Amino acid sequence: MRTDSSPGNLPAREHLPAGSAGTPVLDVVIPVYNEEKDLQRCVVRLHEHLKRTFPYAFRITVADNASTDTTPRVAALLESRIPEVHARRLEQKGRGRALRTVWSASDAPVLAYMDVDLSTDLNALLPLVAPLISGHSDLAIGSRLARSSRVVRGAKREFISRGYNLILRGSLQARFSDAQCGFKAIRRDVAQVLLPLIEDTGWFFDTEMLVLAERAGLRIHEVPVDWVDDPDSTVHIVRTATDDLKGVWRVGRALGSGSLPLDRLARPFGDDPRDRDLADVPKGLARQLVGFCVVGALSTLFYLLLYSGFRSFCGSQVANALALLVSAVANTAANRRLTFGVRGRGGAVRHQAQGLVVFGIGLALTSGSLAALNAATSSPAHSTELAVLVAANLAATVLRFLLFRAWVFPDRHDGTGDGTSSTVVASHTPAPLPYTEAAARQGGLRPPGLHRRPAPRSPYDNAVDSAYDSSVGTPYISAYGSAHAGAHDSTYDNAHDTDEFRALDAADRTRGDATAQPRPVRPHDHDPRDAR
Repeated sequence: MRTDSSPGNLPAREHLPAGSAGTPVLDVVIPVYNEEKDLQRCVVRLHEHLKRTFPYAFRITVADNASTDTTPRVAALLESRIPEVHARRLEQKGRGRALRTVWSASDAPVLAYMDVDLSTDLNALLPLVAPLISGHSDLAIGSRLARSSRVVRGAKREFISRGYNLILRGSLQARFSDAQCGFKAIRRDVAQVLLPLIEDTGWFFDTEMLVLAERAGLRIHEVPVDWVDDPDSTVHIVRTATDDLKGVWRVGRALGSGSLPLDRLARPFGDDPRDRDLADVPKGLARQLVGFCVVGALSTLFYLLLYSGFRSFCGSQVANALALLVSAVANTAANRRLTFGVRGRGGAVRHQAQGLVVFGIGLALTSGSLAALNAATSSPAHSTELAVLVAANLAATVLRFLLFRAWVFPDRHDGTGDGTSSTVVASHTPAPLPYTEAAARQGGLRPPGLHRRPAPRSPYDNAVDSAYDSSVGTPYISAYGSAHAGAHDSTYDNAHDTDEFRALDAADRTRGDATAQPRPVRPHDHDPRDAR
């Protein structure tokens, strides 16, 4: 459960409208350097595919990275012949620099790029951008390493690709499967905040973008692709691998020091299910299990060392009781702080007292095991005693965890008690109440369908909002949608054009859309978008 109260800079993800005011929904960037032979074939093939299969307006942008051959002339020729093709010239090399420059200036809500060799099957393009258009995901990548992908390439490139991704998983804890596939897409609202944080201007640009996005909690969608290696690729593998390893070190150091302001990429409160505080839903079970096992292993080692020390000058029962008592106090303190995240001194004495009760249960189990061993043999070996105690402690560990989680450190939702509450406080607009006439008289609520939309955030959104407002809340900007909205509005106005409703509408305009003051989130709070 995240407890960050910052609403972040990113808006809530929403489905892009079905129509647009002349602005392309998708901008596909093709970064090139000295690609005079393949550029025309690539652009024509991509354009024909998008014309045939893509249901939205689109643009193809050729980003020339300071080519020294006739690539700029080929790009200009394509721009003059195909309306959807634009050419952009950069005087410096670098794929990352080209993507940053074009994406930062683009007005399309979804930005993508692909390599000029078109190694990736274009049938994966629509599945790549669909989650971004629908508002489901923030970024999307093609993966050559997914189980259902079909890849044709040499053993050398296969080894390098898999080795590089293993390095990312081991050093930066990356969970995405393929960092360097030249087939990616991002929402423009995410790119505007994420791109300024990326330092690399070359081939490591992709990896840095994905690592930062993942660490910030953004959603990355992976699409299995069919991919055929280009034997004429001009990529210098050794130099690229060296630069990538340098980038891994730089990003890992920045993440370790906390110098990256990843909070800028936070979504508004309620857009992430992890931000919702629900009653009777256990949270953090996996993390608590891992923490409890680590603390338990260290406590067991500590206990065995203490037992061996005490056993040198006292009997087995006394040594067991003393060792278990000392290790139980240390175990409770460690679990309180590390496993269950309880900070401060509040409730510490009570927690230790409850921990001692749990200790008594463990003592009964281990003492009973020793008693049974002594009854079975008159003089058991020291190693046998240790084995029996380890087995008894393992049996008591499961019961100890359950008691700690349910009784000693319960996950409370009422915001009271010992500081174990996980109530989240955030600044957000409260969810609208269900519309009733009584509620409308008290609070000036508007009838369903007339809630105001958020303020527009870009020229593209301005055009969409204009069409949206003209249809009085009907989110279909099409011939059918406009006609349907008109008929609906006419019926609605005739049925509700009364003094009461006009007074309610005036009261609502007087109230405005001011955001509520920060307040604790209760289990009954919900996200207004959940009603969709």
